[in-house]
Amino acid sequence: MTEPLLVDRRPDRVVVTLSRPEVRNAIDQAMIDRLHELCDELERQPRTLILIGSDGVFASGADIAQLRERRADDARRGINTRAFQRIRALPMPVIAAIDGYALGGGAELAYAADLRIATPRARIGNPETGLGIIAAAGATWRLPQIVGEARAAELLLTGRTLDAGTALAWGLVSALHEPDDLLPAAHALADRIAANDPRATQHTKAALLAPPAAHPDLELELQAELFDSPEKELRMTAFLDRKRR
Repeated sequence: MTEPLLVDRRPDRVVVTLSRPEVRNAIDQAMIDRLHELCDELERQPRTLILIGSDGVFASGADIAQLRERRADDARRGINTRAFQRIRALPMPVIAAIDGYALGGGAELAYAADLRIATPRARIGNPETGLGIIAAAGATWRLPQIVGEARAAELLLTGRTLDAGTALAWGLVSALHEPDDLLPAAHALADRIAANDPRATQHTKAALLAPPAAHPDLELELQAELFDSPEKELRMTAFLDRKRR
């Protein structure tokens, strides 16, 4: 069986290419299993994760041939949902680099990322209701947080697919890059993340993901931990030294 994920491990990041080009990188059970294995690794050894698709497509959706055979018990297991929840909760940032189609489950995988960039030929949407199902792997609660309730409702209830310019205008992606520049742009974001204190980055992500009721007490506790860290002393001392020069 062809490996559904191509994994490039580096000291401060992991680049994962979705690689089922014969079905436009449709997300099947094997890919979900590999994503869980990847989460096991990144939960133990936190690094920034870059997700990108092969052959000019991010992911065309869930594998319809498998999805058609699933029944109520499969739905309750949350096969894609659980994997995407783990990706969202990874300690370090996740970057989705979107080229071409990111539809259905592919869009929901992208919504689970912290940062999304795309190419001008990106197309993002959730056509699930046209297939007799709902977008149940994160779109109904993550998309309103990203683009607002009105726009999320329009996308999910009509099945509209956004072009790249609209996705940028709506804040669904933060930048557009030509296809050849997409992965370098993702690496540039990862470089900026890597220049910062990993612990402060992880604490920032934890605060961003926390429910409203946790604020501001959570931030104060996280900040208290950082205030006593040697890294804070080193970085602030270096900053003050640079200012004196």
